[in-house]
Amino acid sequence: MRGPLNTTPGTPTGARQEPPTEAPPRPGTRAPAGRGTGTDPPNRFEALHVVPETDPDAFPDEPDRAPTRFYRDASRSVLAENHSPDISFRYSLNPYRGCEHGCIYCYARPSHEFLGFSAGLDFERRIMVKEDAPALLRRTLASRRWQPQVVALSGNTDCYQPVERRLELTRRCVEVFVAARNPITVITKSALVARDTDLYAELAAAGAAQVAVSLTTLDADIARQMEPRAARPGRRLEAIAALAEAGVPTTVMIGPVIPGLTDSEIPRILAAAAAAGARAASWIMLRLPRPVDALFDQWLAERFPTRRERVLHRVRETRAGRISDSTFGQRMRGQGVYAEQVAALFAATARKYGLDRVLPPLSVASFQHPTRDTRQLGLFSNG
Repeated sequence: MRGPLNTTPGTPTGARQEPPTEAPPRPGTRAPAGRGTGTDPPNRFEALHVVPETDPDAFPDEPDRAPTRFYRDASRSVLAENHSPDISFRYSLNPYRGCEHGCIYCYARPSHEFLGFSAGLDFERRIMVKEDAPALLRRTLASRRWQPQVVALSGNTDCYQPVERRLELTRRCVEVFVAARNPITVITKSALVARDTDLYAELAAAGAAQVAVSLTTLDADIARQMEPRAARPGRRLEAIAALAEAGVPTTVMIGPVIPGLTDSEIPRILAAAAAAGARAASWIMLRLPRPVDALFDQWLAERFPTRRERVLHRVRETRAGRISDSTFGQRMRGQGVYAEQVAALFAATARKYGLDRVLPPLSVASFQHPTRDTRQLGLFSNG
């Protein structure tokens, strides 16, 4: 492990239940009603402690009243198998569960409930860390049972969230993929992906890597409120430029398009991404599974009260009158006249900027089973 990991022990299948907590007050403040103190001193007998994570690419934040806590995830396997017919990949890898980016609309929030946490603040500040992910991945790819195929990073939560800057779990997993020449796709809202340009460029030379950078808005104020700890829009464009310059096939994902709030930005986002060097583009419509629907509604009421009714009305237009529709084949795009208008606008603009192309399929031709010797991690073979 590169750098100390300050976490609270957890379990892979059901993180330790904790009673509901309030956002801790600032040190020295008056105790809340029903509490004996307003301070939160560290445990004198616990060596593990909370270390606030910061991302220089994200927005400056106020003092954190709900610090992030990291839990060890002792999972014994690292690849998740997908059975959804409208998802292009079979396997995905997520070094972290929960995501400190805090995107209010995130469809992955409900997955945190499976761990005994909430889909709300817990999703953003109680992060499960798969310390053994690189070793488990190497073991999987070294197995003669493994058939080389595309693996998606960030199939659920972002593999480049702030703590990755210190732990480098994602980078070390990508090193394993490079050693095996196993093809990968990555999607992220973090500019930190550019740190690993060297690895993606090496895989791309073998036709085995593609990176997608997700951009929801170019409006810094909306982004700050909607994706508080993700990279600023300008920094994501810089990441696209860095990857593209290194020869890595890079796409922009407008994910999600938020009806009545960010939909009008589709042309500007595509123009900016094309100028940065993106080769292709894609989009998905906002999805609001329970309980994300209630969280998003509350967020609109607090942050954009004058737009709330319009946004929710538009969302229902794309979901046959409902706030959410999980039907395969429809959940990504929506349906109805409004959804068709969004699709037409995207298609026309993508053609205008040359982003309507389909990237070549990733190749498994150069795959080689990596050695099981973990001492060889990071030593790449040209064969």
